[in-house]
Amino acid sequence: MKLLVAIKRVIDYNVKVRVRPDGTDVDLANVKMGINPFCEIAVEEAVRLRERGEASELVVVTFGPEAAAEPLRHALALGADRALHYQSDQRLEPLTVARALAEVCRQEQPDLVLLGKQSIDSDNGQVPALLGTLLEWPVAQCASRLQVDGDELHVACEVDGGIETVALGLPAVVSVDLRLNEPRFASLPNIMKAKRKPLETHEFEALGVVAPGQITLLGVMAPPTRHSGVRVGSVDELVSKLKDEAKVIS
Repeated sequence: MKLLVAIKRVIDYNVKVRVRPDGTDVDLANVKMGINPFCEIAVEEAVRLRERGEASELVVVTFGPEAAAEPLRHALALGADRALHYQSDQRLEPLTVARALAEVCRQEQPDLVLLGKQSIDSDNGQVPALLGTLLEWPVAQCASRLQVDGDELHVACEVDGGIETVALGLPAVVSVDLRLNEPRFASLPNIMKAKRKPLETHEFEALGVVAPGQITLLGVMAPPTRHSGVRVGSVDELVSKLKDEAKVIS
């Protein structure tokens, strides 16, 4: 089984996001970037599948600027065999990313595509379903458990009512959730080995996908500052504040 994992470069989840003074976008100057946490979980699960002998090759792919090669090297250090980097400085919309991934799938012919359920910067969560639709492959979303059974894939998906287990025929697309696994740390020897693993770089235009620019970013603003709470001495005082100050009860 051949695996393809799509990853995205985002602001590190430990960094406090800042807005540019002019409000045009998020400030990325001198900000630590890294692999999207959900994508890292997808890479970890793919590595585990290969370690169990259920997969023969693991390829990672990303779309983004020159600096997006860093998350690819991180994925190679975690255990991926090779990486594909399609360079683009544009803001790529979910449908454009899905179309590009579909073209990569046609070229690479993977049996299973793993993705994070969403990225922590845009939080759209649209690419997995769009990709499955474009390829006409079955899709399982928000996987918290994944098991290969012959030519079938059994996936436990987190839904509003709990856990739903589905069986998919291969090839398939699966998006992963936080509870699927705990990503490993890349050891120093593996980081050094990753430098010798193949990382192919191409222009995004080589995929023949045109970014239509259907979404226009009008502005970005920081959320309002949350004020500290007020401690009340009695239920009567609480009711009075809710009625007279907050005006949420009558």
